[in-house]
Amino acid sequence: MRILLLLAVAALLGACSSVDGMFEGGKVDYKSAGKLPPLDIPPDLSVPGRDSRYATQEPGKTATTLSDFQAERAQGRPASSGAVLPPAPGLRVERDGNQRWLVTDAPPEKIWPLVKEFWQESGFLLRQEMPEAGIMETDWAENRATIPDSWLRRTLGGVLDQAHSSSERDKYRTRMERTPTGGTEVYISHRGMVEIYTSENTTTNMARTVWQPRDVDPELEAEFLRRLMVRLGTTEEKAKAMIAAPPPAQRAALKKGLDGQELLEVFEPFDRAWRRVGLALDRVGFTVEDRDRQKGMFFVRYADPEAEMAAKKGMFSWLAFWKSDEPKVKAAQYRVAVIPQSDNSNVRVLDKDGAADSSVTSRRILTLLHEQLK
Repeated sequence: MRILLLLAVAALLGACSSVDGMFEGGKVDYKSAGKLPPLDIPPDLSVPGRDSRYATQEPGKTATTLSDFQAERAQGRPASSGAVLPPAPGLRVERDGNQRWLVTDAPPEKIWPLVKEFWQESGFLLRQEMPEAGIMETDWAENRATIPDSWLRRTLGGVLDQAHSSSERDKYRTRMERTPTGGTEVYISHRGMVEIYTSENTTTNMARTVWQPRDVDPELEAEFLRRLMVRLGTTEEKAKAMIAAPPPAQRAALKKGLDGQELLEVFEPFDRAWRRVGLALDRVGFTVEDRDRQKGMFFVRYADPEAEMAAKKGMFSWLAFWKSDEPKVKAAQYRVAVIPQSDNSNVRVLDKDGAADSSVTSRRILTLLHEQLK
């Protein structure tokens, strides 16, 4: 009887969760793979209401009875505007190819905390915050919407949610830059990993898996840009229309310079090429440690996403609490220079000292950037 009762409760909970999911209809439902941060306030507590018996009378008020005193306090309280989050001024979408970014007239100091709240509300933990560099990066997270909606999951999903897992993980980097007019440009770049089996026998417990990078998904970037626009005060209809606007035709090509060094020619002026190169660096997994827009220079390190995910592999790896969460990966320093050339721009890869670099790694960096900018 106890077993039957437990199965009945599980089926009821699973049915409730499946109904909720059916009405939500979302294709993005992330759950961070990291540990949740401690709550500032216990969720079962609320701020107690103040007792008006102990409220002091403000200077200049002449009320002598409690009703008059409360009426004067109500008149002096500022009226609510009804807008919980006023829209960011001048919010719009700019696009080059499959790259999109937001532009707003609000300064970065105002946009930064709103973007931070947006990612936390979307189910992510923030792994990196660098306000001085305008970079915010989430931890690896699982998109629960990609898990097949089987009968077993619908039945036991509400009770044993951890029993279901996806073989894909995603993380997002947000980069903000101040515009010449004092506004903010917001870029969101996606990186993904997929778990694959290293042996053909996937039915035994001895089968081993590894995490490998998967292609960047521009549609996921566009979806989170749309959601961020709504979070900043834009209506759903307007956000969808701005994201769906057709892209202008843009190109880039690999070539050799007059000095014989390979470079990437971007057929755009410096301002647009600078934005696109910065977003491309985020997409292909580079860590931008610093940048100098006046000199057109990005100071980067290459972060191997496969090595990063290897530190988190294994279902019970979190039990090894004595190990550091950060992967010990050595990455060489490079400089990526964006050089204006009339109506176009050239992109070169330099070593850490600013000298020309003709190594295999340098050519690989240009190839990765070309895949994003062509």
